[in-house]
Amino acid sequence: MSTPDAPAPEEVAEIERALHRLTYLSTRARQHERLMALAGVPLDRAAVALLRQMADTESMRPGELAARLGVEASHVTRTVQQLQKSGHVTRVPDPDDRRAQRIELTGAGREAIARIRETGVRGMQAALADWSPDDLRQLATLFHRMVDDFLAYAAEEPEPARSA
Repeated sequence: MSTPDAPAPEEVAEIERALHRLTYLSTRARQHERLMALAGVPLDRAAVALLRQMADTESMRPGELAARLGVEASHVTRTVQQLQKSGHVTRVPDPDDRRAQRIELTGAGREAIARIRETGVRGMQAALADWSPDDLRQLATLFHRMVDDFLAYAAEEPEPARSA
C-alpha cells in the first residue's frame, strides 16, 4: 500500500467518493425521518446515534459515551436528558465510583433500537435484493475490515492542535 503522502491510487479515491455518497444519503434529514416513521420511533438523529452506541456496549459514563461518539460532553448530556424524559435511558450508580453515574438503556430503549435496526435492515435488504449471498458476505467482510482499519488508524493519529 502507498504511504499517506504519496498520491492515492484511483481505487482509494473511488472508495472515498462512494463512502461520501453513502454517508450523504444515509444522513439526510428526510431519510432519517422516513426511517423513524417506518420504525414508529420519534427520535432525532443524535438520540438514535446514542441509542445505537449504548445497544452495542454495557452502561457507561457520559464522558466515555461522548468520546465514543466523538462529540462534546454537553451534547451527550442534552441527549441523555431527552432520552431519560422519553423513558429510553436511565442513570445508574457506577459500581466503581458511587459518586459517578452510568447511562443504561431501558427496556423501551432496547425495543426502540431493535425496531430502528430491523427497519434499516429491511430497507437494506430490499435495496440489495439482486445481490448474491456471496457478494453480500464479501461486502460485509470488507466493510468490517475497513471500519476496523479506520478505527486503528484513528487511534494512532495525533489530535490536531486547537487554536486558542
